[in-house]
Amino acid sequence: MKNFTNVNKAVFPVAGLGTRFLPATKAQPKEMLPIVDKPLIQYAVEEAYEAGIRHMIFVTGRNKRAIEDHFDTAYELENELEASGKEELLATVRSLTPDDMDCSYVRQPRSLGLGHAVLCARSIVGDEPFAVLLADDLMCGPHGGPGVLAQMVEVFRQVRGSVLAVQEVPLEHVKRYGIVAGEPAGDRLVKVERMVEKPAPENAPSRLGVAGRYVLTPSVFEAIRQQPRGSGGEIQLTDGIAQLIGPEGVYAYRYEGKRFDCGSKQGFLEASVEFGMRHAEVGAGFRDYLRGLDFS
Repeated sequence: MKNFTNVNKAVFPVAGLGTRFLPATKAQPKEMLPIVDKPLIQYAVEEAYEAGIRHMIFVTGRNKRAIEDHFDTAYELENELEASGKEELLATVRSLTPDDMDCSYVRQPRSLGLGHAVLCARSIVGDEPFAVLLADDLMCGPHGGPGVLAQMVEVFRQVRGSVLAVQEVPLEHVKRYGIVAGEPAGDRLVKVERMVEKPAPENAPSRLGVAGRYVLTPSVFEAIRQQPRGSGGEIQLTDGIAQLIGPEGVYAYRYEGKRFDCGSKQGFLEASVEFGMRHAEVGAGFRDYLRGLDFS
């Protein structure tokens, strides 16, 4: 394995149909659903940018044009804001795509699973390590501390092997996750010995579930390409990563921070409330509103 140190590219698989949020996602991507005033995909891109990544790669599908438009320059909007003297809003719009950030887009022609979506980005990623962020997992680091992906990139620099974000999940929920098991390898770190995609509770090797953040070596592309279809008849990313356990080593990292499962309605509502309460503009008034609610 090459002596990788830096992670410069991030892959965002955004081709899913978002069926759990129908009818809201009938004509717009689920990744564009807003938490207060920013869409989910923007939170994920900002997390990658904070981690030092400057090349964002979006694996899209049909009806996902809104994501590309969101990170493109909106000349008419910017001219209108500038003419109206709305400098603060203009700065906000222009901050979506900093000058040192590049965006690439590639289509996933068929819905064949997360592993297949990541494989679609192979020609752009090339032979270097990269991050994968699932935008409907909204992740935030500890207050005042680094984001989850920034933590993982630092771990990657130390272990020089693929790193997976993990959290302990209830036993009845293991069938929703890729589950890992292994031996402790340091503070918050486990050297993975076994990975199982969405096991039944009685077959789960642990309760450590993989969350929506990965830092992977490029070897995973060939592993994904060669593997047969797995759980649900899809090409699973977990199965590809499992093939790297012996040759390279794979590590599970118990991240510091909090995850909101915004692919579920309850998780989306929880994130909206918590981010609303801490929002600089509306937080104080929103907290007052919540205190006045009658929950009887």
